[in-house]
Amino acid sequence: MVTPRQRVLTALDHREPDRVPIEYFFFGTPEMVAKLKAHLRCETDEELRRRLGVDVRRVAPEYVGPPLYSDSAGRYADHWGVVRAPVSHGSGSYNEICHYPLADADTIEDLDRHPWPKIEWFDFASLHRQIEQANERDDYAIIMGNGNIFETSWWMRGWEMTLLDLLANQEFLAELLRRVTDWYIAWFTAAFAETKGKIQLAFTADDVAMQNGPLMALDVWRALLKPEHQRLNAVIHSFGAKIIYHCDGAVMDFLEDFAEMGIDALDPLQMNARGMDPVAMKARVGDRLSFHGGVDVQSTLPFGTPASVRARSLELIEVLGRGGGYIFGPAHAIQEDTPVENAVAMFDAALGG
Repeated sequence: MVTPRQRVLTALDHREPDRVPIEYFFFGTPEMVAKLKAHLRCETDEELRRRLGVDVRRVAPEYVGPPLYSDSAGRYADHWGVVRAPVSHGSGSYNEICHYPLADADTIEDLDRHPWPKIEWFDFASLHRQIEQANERDDYAIIMGNGNIFETSWWMRGWEMTLLDLLANQEFLAELLRRVTDWYIAWFTAAFAETKGKIQLAFTADDVAMQNGPLMALDVWRALLKPEHQRLNAVIHSFGAKIIYHCDGAVMDFLEDFAEMGIDALDPLQMNARGMDPVAMKARVGDRLSFHGGVDVQSTLPFGTPASVRARSLELIEVLGRGGGYIFGPAHAIQEDTPVENAVAMFDAALGG
């Protein structure tokens, strides 16, 4: 019998496994997860993952550092000092940033004075118990993240200030990116050194594209951000782990650079963004880069039918999975307005049902 871990690693090695591996990094909104569990009669998230055929399990070291800010209004801080608050979208809410701790920083000296989080605030030994629990019923591919260098930087800095930095304060932004990269290098190093091969996948990310193209000029991205990801990727690969890199939007202009900078698979494949053609993607970099995701959450899943969702899922599996190099899944979190039958049809198509 092929184990989930073998299935995932076979695909990432550009060989065809027994079936396309399945992952669901963005496990839906809480409302959508509840709908799926009720529809499929699953009591827990783990039961739902098994029913949907998910081959990957996520772990994260437990936070043991100083108490983090939270209040009765639902606002809370993360270890970077970024504060978020729930913002309603009608049937649910998303946690949006309401405080950027580096919003008023202007100089390298301001970065020196900033209270940076410490790696010691995390218990990496706790990963052993999580991995053991994850593999209790089967041998899954284990993933840990997150290495989102640009996103972490602008979450602390603020979006408008970061855009201004890209134009007028690149020296400051470069130093911020370097320090964030150093932190993530230490983070992954501590995790992989502790677990010694028990974590096979690293999830890294940076949304650097919009619906219609890149967020910044490619030469600026290549000068400021690409080298930092290359530094991080080299460390992750030194421990034998594979890298799944997340970037939303129209990323066709980045494909060759993504392959060059050392990622193993690109996620989540927002196929309704400008120019995002699976045939062209596979032809251009499919020999060097694997893919994850692709089933559209903006139109196909919410507005299609089970039959059309199934047809599109099988099409992506045929195109992107030919010769291996594909992990199946949605193009982002499935929203709660999606008919539950459509979501089930997507996963069942990959399972051969």
